[in-house]
Amino acid sequence: MRTPKSQRGFSLLELIVASTIGLIVILAATSLFKMGMDATFTVTQRAETQQNVRAAIELMTKDISLAGSGLPSGGLQLVTGGVVSQFACNQAGTCYVPNNTYPNSGAGTPNYMYAIIPGFNNGVQNAAVIPNAPGQINDSITSIYCDYNFSLSNFAFAFPNATTANVNLIAAPNPLLPNNILAPGGLQVGDLMLFTVSTPGNGRGPNGTSLVQNAAVVAEITGIPAGGGTINFALGDALNFNQAGANNLAAVSAAVAAGGGNAQTTVCRLYAVTYFLQVPAAGGTVQTPRLMRQVNGLNAVPVADNIINLQFSYDVINFTNGFVNANLANPIAAGQSPSLIQKINIWIMGESLTQAGKKSQSMYLATSVSARNVSFCNSFSSNAVVCQ
Repeated sequence: MRTPKSQRGFSLLELIVASTIGLIVILAATSLFKMGMDATFTVTQRAETQQNVRAAIELMTKDISLAGSGLPSGGLQLVTGGVVSQFACNQAGTCYVPNNTYPNSGAGTPNYMYAIIPGFNNGVQNAAVIPNAPGQINDSITSIYCDYNFSLSNFAFAFPNATTANVNLIAAPNPLLPNNILAPGGLQVGDLMLFTVSTPGNGRGPNGTSLVQNAAVVAEITGIPAGGGTINFALGDALNFNQAGANNLAAVSAAVAAGGGNAQTTVCRLYAVTYFLQVPAAGGTVQTPRLMRQVNGLNAVPVADNIINLQFSYDVINFTNGFVNANLANPIAAGQSPSLIQKINIWIMGESLTQAGKKSQSMYLATSVSARNVSFCNSFSSNAVVCQ
């Protein structure tokens, strides 16, 4: 018979030590895994926020950089029929920013259209509160320029009265440009039109010609009958541009008649683009704030979600001494003219859409935009500051 041999097993102490070491290894691996997941989530939040904010700031930069393109130097006086014209309002009468009338000129005359209209602490629709916005200061900005993407040089305009413009295709239209004002991307109700009449004079115009501006009028389209041969600018429009006072379409017609065959009429669609923040509510629940873009008298459209702060400051040339007053948050209140704005500084703060419980990421993105089409001031003149 075989002699039985004893086989030793693990003792209780050895089992406890081995289990402890195993648990430590598992906990360390779990901790590393969690740290990796947290880092991945953080990077995802920041990348998402940065992408959202960058898309918003690039679109704003485009509109702001075009401010003043096609406008008379220094802006223009709008119609003064007793009611001040508005911006950032739609055809239904909804105005998206609290203070939405055109400001005074330097002489105190109201209803003056500048290329850039600062909106200090005026940037949230209905003055809603954005809890995470630092200091609760949110600005709006309005940039105004001619739309040259839809050129109107193929058309001749006539003005039989103060509320109508007749539109006819010229004899030899450019085949590369629109031949109907109702073509895709064309004119629509709520659009602003700028009509400028010039005649030969002492001014310096394009291609070596001498031109003097006799009239510059802005009107809002209230109707375009089928076919696009007529544009109506009826009184009582949503933005109060069409009024029975000075600087309406009657002034354009008079300037054309006074100039005879020498009068030159240029027409463009104006874009008055306003950026502001909106806090929408749906089903009784307050939704995340978002950046909105509104053009002329049309409805506002969202640009980017979870934008919680929007601020601007302006570098403005002081007309008196020629020095630059930098980083003015409210140049109009400081007594400086928006027509002398040289640079716009933008700060936009976004919050991550993806959240882990109540944890979210927020970040600022800042940039500066040169207002290249606004008035230029020569502060090196020997006598005084000269602005053009």
